[in-house]
Formats: sequence, C-alpha cells, structure tokens
Amino acid sequence: MISDKLQKALNGQIAAELWSSNLYLQMSFFLKHEGWDGSACWMAHQAEEERGHALKMAGYLLSRGGAANIQATDAVPQDWGSVLEIFEHTYEHECKVSSMINSIVALAIEEKDYAAENFLRGFVDEQVEEEETASAIVDRLRKAGEAGLLFVDAELGKRK
Repeated sequence: MISDKLQKALNGQIAAELWSSNLYLQMSFFLKHEGWDGSACWMAHQAEEERGHALKMAGYLLSRGGAANIQATDAVPQDWGSVLEIFEHTYEHECKVSSMINSIVALAIEEKDYAAENFLRGFVDEQVEEEETASAIVDRLRKAGEAGLLFVDAELGKRK
C-alpha cells in the first residue's frame, strides 16, 4: 500500500505530466500554423510521451492500492516568438519537471518506500534524456541560425 503523502505527490505529478502534454500539443499546433511541420511533428510526439508518463504513474498508483485522480490543469501558453524560443522553453520546462521528479524520489526515500523509489528512478533517467535532447536541439538551432532552420526542422520531423 502506498502512503497518502506519496499518493498525493504522484497525483500532483500526473497533473504536471498532463499539463506538459497540453503544453507540447499547443506548441505543435503553433508550429504547424507557422509552417514548421517537422518541429510540429516532434512536439506532437512529445505530447504523447508526456501523456504516457501520466498513464504509467496512474497505473503504478493503482497497482499499489492507491487512487489515481485527474486534476484540473491550468491553461498553457498559446504562442511564442520563434522555433528557438519554443525549444528553449521546452528545455527550461524539462529542467523543472526533473526537479519535481527528484522531490518525489526524495519523499519515497524519506518514507522508505523502496518500490516507489525504484519505479521513480525510471523517470529520473527519462528526465536526463529529456533535458539532453532539448538542450541538443537548442544548440543545433543556435548553430544553424536562420539559414539552417529549415534543415533542422526537417530533421525533427523524422522523429518516430
């Protein structure tokens, strides 16, 4: 059985993952509207990945006898200035999510819930990858400049 404190924290993270999914979906819509089809495709995949994280956390809660709850989520931003700005925002957001996950891991350790800690370690590893990927895209966009933006956009569209 999972503690009420960990259940509350995981339900909060489920809400955060769903908000992240909405954020990336809105970014996808914005990018598509602006003609950046490859980047829009990348963000649509990212939105689905975040939704998957929420579902995985809900499944874990339920498997431990807890209750998974969908909470209201705040509205996400609607537009951005550039493709670079969107990916900079993505990187900053992933760093914030990493911090949130780390806090839940610390709670699991404090409560000596080793099963929860073990489960959450997968998300710690995932966040390292998320930060690295977003940072690499920001670097590529900065190096490519305006002239290379179409190339980077086309590469991002290859995400499966």
